[in-house]
Amino acid sequence: RGGAAAAASAVIRRSGVHGSIGAVAVGGGLGFHQSQRRWSRIGRGGCGRGANLVMKASTGPPPYPVRVAVMGGGNFGLALAAVLGRKGIPVTLLVRKDTVAESINSKHSHPQYMTDITLPVTIRATTDPATALSDATYVVHAVPCQYSREFLMSVKDHVPPSAPVLSASKGIETTSLGFMADILRDCLGEQRSYAFLSGPSFAREICEGVATAVVVASDDSLLADDLADLFSTENFRVFTSKDVVGVEVGGAVKNVIALAAGMCEGLGLGTNAMSGLVTRGCAEMRRLGLTLGARPSTLAGLSGVGDTFGTCFGPLSRNRKFGYRLGKGETAEDILASTTEVAEGVETSKALVKMIRKECNGEYRLDLKYPILFGVADILEGKQTPLDGLKGLMQMPLRAESFETRY
Repeated sequence: RGGAAAAASAVIRRSGVHGSIGAVAVGGGLGFHQSQRRWSRIGRGGCGRGANLVMKASTGPPPYPVRVAVMGGGNFGLALAAVLGRKGIPVTLLVRKDTVAESINSKHSHPQYMTDITLPVTIRATTDPATALSDATYVVHAVPCQYSREFLMSVKDHVPPSAPVLSASKGIETTSLGFMADILRDCLGEQRSYAFLSGPSFAREICEGVATAVVVASDDSLLADDLADLFSTENFRVFTSKDVVGVEVGGAVKNVIALAAGMCEGLGLGTNAMSGLVTRGCAEMRRLGLTLGARPSTLAGLSGVGDTFGTCFGPLSRNRKFGYRLGKGETAEDILASTTEVAEGVETSKALVKMIRKECNGEYRLDLKYPILFGVADILEGKQTPLDGLKGLMQMPLRAESFETRY
C-alpha cells in the first residue's frame, strides 16, 4: 500500500493537482486529503482490481484559524464570500452603505444585488475598514478596477502587513495603464504576497452552487496552493498558475471582446459572425499577451479563452449586454446612465488601445493586428457605429489567419 500511495503522489505532482481534480485512478483504496496533507482510506470498488483515488474538496473550514475580509459588496464579492461562508469560514464584507451592512447582517441578503440569494450566517458586513480588516488572515479585493486605487488608498492603513491579498478585479486602469497587480503594489506595497483570481465565473451561478472552475495566479506558489485549498468546494474548483500577466491580460481583454460580441448579436448578424468575431478576438488577446510576456497556455486556459467564451455567450454577462444595447442603437452615455452595474470593458477598451500603442511602439500596421480592440474603442468614443465597425472587419484585406505563422 505504501507503493500505491507513492505512485499516486507522483501522479498528483506530475499533473499539478492541488486538491482541484475530481479523481485519479490508482490501486489500494487510499485517498489524499490536501487540506489535512494526509492519506486516508476512502473505500474500494472502481475498475478492475483497483479503487479510485478521489481528491475531495474540503467542505469545512481549514484546520487553523482563518478569517477573511472581502473588500467590495458587489456581485462577485458576495459570491466569493458565499463560497467561504458555506464552508463555515468567518467572512467580513466591507461595504459602502450602512443600509447594505444592516440588510446583510439582519436578513442575510443584499438589498440591491442578487436579492433572492440567502447568504450564509457566517458572513457579516460593516462599513468600518478597521473592523473588517484589522484581524484578517486573508484579504479579497473585489472593487472594480477603475475605482480600486482611490479605495485602496483609503483603507491601506487598516490592512495587516502580513495578510496576503487576492484580487478578483479585472481590467486596466485608464490613468496609469496598469493591471491590478500594478495598482495593488502601488497602494499596499511590494513586500506583500498577491494573487489573482479569474476564469468563467458568473457570480449568480457561484451563489447557486453551479459547477464552476477558476484559476488563481501568484508569484508565490505556496499562497496559490493555500488559496486553492481555502476556496475549493465540490462545485467551485480552483486551479493554480504562476502566470500573473497571462491571467490579467485574459481577464481584461475578454471584456472588450464581449462588447464586440454583444454588438454583433444586437445587430442580428447570426451565430457564424459572432463565432468568427470571438475567435479573432482571442487571437488579438493572444498577440497582446505574448507581447507582454504571458504564456500561450494561460491564454488558452480558463482565464483566457474560457473566460472569453463565458463572457461573450453567457446571458449574465454585463459586457455582452452593454454591447447588445449598443448594437440596438443606444448610445454608451445612455446605457451608462441607466445602470448601476459596472461593465469593465468600457473603460478597459480605451486603456487597451493606449497600452497597445505604448507597448507595440514602432510595430507595423497595428490596425491589422488589433482591429477588434481598436474598433470597439472607436465605437465607444463615437467615431463609428457598431454596423460600420463590423462592416470594416469584413472588408479587411485577406491575409494569413495568423501573423505569427505566416512564414
